[in-house]
Amino acid sequence: MTVRIGILTVSDRASRGEYADEGGPAIRAYLAEVLESAWEAQERIVPDDLATIAGAIQDLADAGCCLVVTTGGTGPAPRDVTPEATERVCTKLLPGFGELMRKVSLEKVPTAILSRQTAGVCGRALVVNLPGRPKSIRECLDAVFPAIPYCIDLIHTGVADAPRLETKPERIVAFRPKA
Repeated sequence: MTVRIGILTVSDRASRGEYADEGGPAIRAYLAEVLESAWEAQERIVPDDLATIAGAIQDLADAGCCLVVTTGGTGPAPRDVTPEATERVCTKLLPGFGELMRKVSLEKVPTAILSRQTAGVCGRALVVNLPGRPKSIRECLDAVFPAIPYCIDLIHTGVADAPRLETKPERIVAFRPKA
């Protein structure tokens, strides 16, 4: 089974074609590096607009993505509204993801405290907000990815043909409790 993963870049300039999207390709490259499972990306670029971001997250979840990873819009600037959009469409928030990402980022740069990344459950999709810079994306995903496959398992409890993410153990060891 091929797993669908949504990659959502949030950027006014990238959505207008004024700036090359670096976040989306960084996420795609990371997933190609760590995932052993067959997967396909559903990619979108949207402006920093609350309703548009929320709609895109919901659309990706409704399209069968088990994971939706966003990049951008997580800072304190007036147009940074990705966490608010995520909260709007998620029925459960998972603040531990943001806490861990901030922790590892703070080891690198003191301004990481300004980041507002979060995660949550939208339908049957895990939504994870990431920063916009490729280096930060990689650091944050390295921190939280071990928990992502099991979280997706839990979201799909009781679902026939549930998606299953397997990682390349030489790169990332996914945590799953021993049966």
